[in-house]
Amino acid sequence: MITSPEHIQRHLEMLEQKVFQVDTKWPQFKLLLQDCQELAATTTAGATVVCLERTLLYGGISLFAPLFAQQNFVSVDCSPDSAGGRGAYNQGMVDDARCVPIPTTMRGRAEATGLPSDSTDLLLIPNLVHHIADQRGLFAEVRRLLKSGGRGYVFEPLVRELHQAPDDYLRYTPYGLAQVVQEAGLVFERHVPVGGPFTAVAYCWLQALEYFPEAERVGMEQWFREEQWPKLLRWEAEHPVNLKRKHTSFPTAFAIHFRKPA
Repeated sequence: MITSPEHIQRHLEMLEQKVFQVDTKWPQFKLLLQDCQELAATTTAGATVVCLERTLLYGGISLFAPLFAQQNFVSVDCSPDSAGGRGAYNQGMVDDARCVPIPTTMRGRAEATGLPSDSTDLLLIPNLVHHIADQRGLFAEVRRLLKSGGRGYVFEPLVRELHQAPDDYLRYTPYGLAQVVQEAGLVFERHVPVGGPFTAVAYCWLQALEYFPEAERVGMEQWFREEQWPKLLRWEAEHPVNLKRKHTSFPTAFAIHFRKPA
């Protein structure tokens, strides 16, 4: 499999433009992609990186494996049984010449992967925690897999529609997920929020437009993208702080970083 820097960069462009659509739909995913690049750059070559993801939706390929070409990357497909009926409905997103199609390593349950204990240097859970019913089991498995001093990373939404039903269980705040991590015997290091009220409004608008019949939706989408989307993004940049309630914020997503005690 070709994973030169040029191919990795093209794969990343495909993720930005077609999968996560960071400039046209979901700007919060810029944080996830930036963090993955930084984690790949700061993780020793040959280290074991485990990623819990849902690869069935994309035809069985890992979205993140190409970004960790220098590491021993293990992709665990955690798609639930109910996803089998829906199949690879996101395959069209990765049917792109820029995609580096590395197949998932194995199928497993997020709370019982079957991988060896104390074997993982870095464990990634990108945009998946809210799909796991057994949260205590999930983070117990994370602790079991990580080596002493090993790092963990989670990216989660705060503003999100009910989706992939019935396998959509909860939304954490950063503080709530930090508490869960600590209760699992892991050391919470920091959380990083992304987004604000204006991109939250944009997200809800884009969801609402999908409820209109296609004949009406096309014109309304054009109106929203041409007239409202740029305005909301500009306001987000210009007004990052709630000036009325100082202990209030409105992130659309967040990442947390943690580690297993040495």
